[in-house]
Amino acid sequence: MEMTHPPTNPRLQTPGQRVWRLRTLLEGGKVKEIHALYRDHYSIRGIAKELGISRNTVRKYLRNPGLPQSKPRPPRPSKLAPYQEYIKRRMLEDGVYNSQVLLRELRAMGYDGGRTILKDFMKPLRPPRPVPSTVRFETEPGEQAQVDLTPVVLVLADGTQVRLWAFAMVLSWSRAGYVEFLPKADLPNFIRAHLNAFEQLGGVTKHVLYDNTKLVVTGRNQQGQPEWNQRFLDFALRVGFDIRLCRPYRAQTKGKVERFLRYVQENFVPSARPTDLEDLNRQARLWCVHVANARIHSGTHERPADRLAVERGFLQTLPSPERVAVFLRESRKVGRDGFVMWQGSAYGVPWCYAGQEVQIQATEDRVEIWAGMDRIAVHPRAHAPGQRFVLPGQWEGIETVPARRPREAVIRAVPDVNVEVRPLAVYEHLVGGLSYAGGR
Repeated sequence: MEMTHPPTNPRLQTPGQRVWRLRTLLEGGKVKEIHALYRDHYSIRGIAKELGISRNTVRKYLRNPGLPQSKPRPPRPSKLAPYQEYIKRRMLEDGVYNSQVLLRELRAMGYDGGRTILKDFMKPLRPPRPVPSTVRFETEPGEQAQVDLTPVVLVLADGTQVRLWAFAMVLSWSRAGYVEFLPKADLPNFIRAHLNAFEQLGGVTKHVLYDNTKLVVTGRNQQGQPEWNQRFLDFALRVGFDIRLCRPYRAQTKGKVERFLRYVQENFVPSARPTDLEDLNRQARLWCVHVANARIHSGTHERPADRLAVERGFLQTLPSPERVAVFLRESRKVGRDGFVMWQGSAYGVPWCYAGQEVQIQATEDRVEIWAGMDRIAVHPRAHAPGQRFVLPGQWEGIETVPARRPREAVIRAVPDVNVEVRPLAVYEHLVGGLSYAGGR
């Protein structure tokens, strides 16, 4: 936008324009030129003509070479001024500190100002709010891990957005962290992420701290005691750690893992451009090793990786995969055709299990199907959806229903029926009567 210069004739200038022009004169060195020309014996008229300014301006700066100062304007009365005493009384005597409540009362009294000016006036009158303090508890090496789960949105390499769940585990003493992204926040994925985290970090802590997620605790009884998710409780007992819960409405007690998740969302997520979920988790593991655990931690002033090397000597050994494989099973219902759908592919089971609940236990190269303690089928794992695996002898022993025999044509004799023959006029009369009745 071009700046519009004020008229050169001072009589045509507003007070603001005159101040602007005088400041321009001064900042451009015109005042020095006025005094220089005056020392060279220029007349006031000659100086004004030389510099293109009025003679009065020349006289003014010969008397005072300083910057022009605008006259202070008298303060405008506030719309809130008539109501200030009422506000003070309501706040200091009645203890009303809600600006929305006071605004409604002032509106009823005729106040037509905004809420912002009201809040600015109320601010110094409010009592100082106590800052909640939290004691930071430091644990011994190998004693505690903190776990949290939060939804995230990521952008894939092809530009599509996906909604996933970020699972994070942080060892409280070393601050070493692990993050993994899950397609669903269900118990099999939750348990699998635990096993991956323990393996990556080098062992199992004595106890793990959670918030009150339903994956861990399904609710509380009348006495306020937690009602555990029985399958997860069995998993914790098998692996060898105790479950600890944050106090209700005190999630800051697991602040270490929450800060780590915030760091993941601010540092890793914006730069990640994975092709798929597998690629994303591969990048996440490398980021944990080379970035998150290699930085100087603000709380310990040490690298988490260096402290992790010490803490690993205090961690419990992770049980063998065979001992924990049962907890990685996913429940599925067998279809009427004797197939179980899992990750877009169909896996056959004996026909007698049709309509029943079974469990899927998958490895990298095969899929096992269990019914309770019995393994009823083993298939190679499909690496693309849409595949169909038939179990040898899948329909063996099934009773087939014989096909229905086609019905034989039956020829029946129709007895002769004597039909009374009436004159044609009788039928015409009948039709005419029906037409007349319908017309009515």
